[in-house]
Amino acid sequence: MNKIKKNDIVYVLTGKDKGKTGKVFRVMAKDGKALVEGVNYVKKHTRRTRQDQQGGIVQKESPIHLSNLAPFCKTCNKPARVGINLLTDGTKSRFCKRCKEVI
Repeated sequence: MNKIKKNDIVYVLTGKDKGKTGKVFRVMAKDGKALVEGVNYVKKHTRRTRQDQQGGIVQKESPIHLSNLAPFCKTCNKPARVGINLLTDGTKSRFCKRCKEVI
């Protein structure tokens, strides 16, 4: 079970966007990366390929490695270390190890 999932609020631990928080909108588990809203922007130069299309510089999010992200606990208001509980019905739940609150 991954500790970071889609729609989680995460905190960036390292890199040029260190200290920022954002919402995960795609997790690429095979690559070990995630796309986070508002984090790790890159500028891509695009060429005009059709008559109705405009070329120029486009700014978009780039994937960031999962090891550089930590789930953000709303009750602690800090990045959280995540633990996993196995419930009696067989499902798994994630919790903050600091405050024991379910994420």
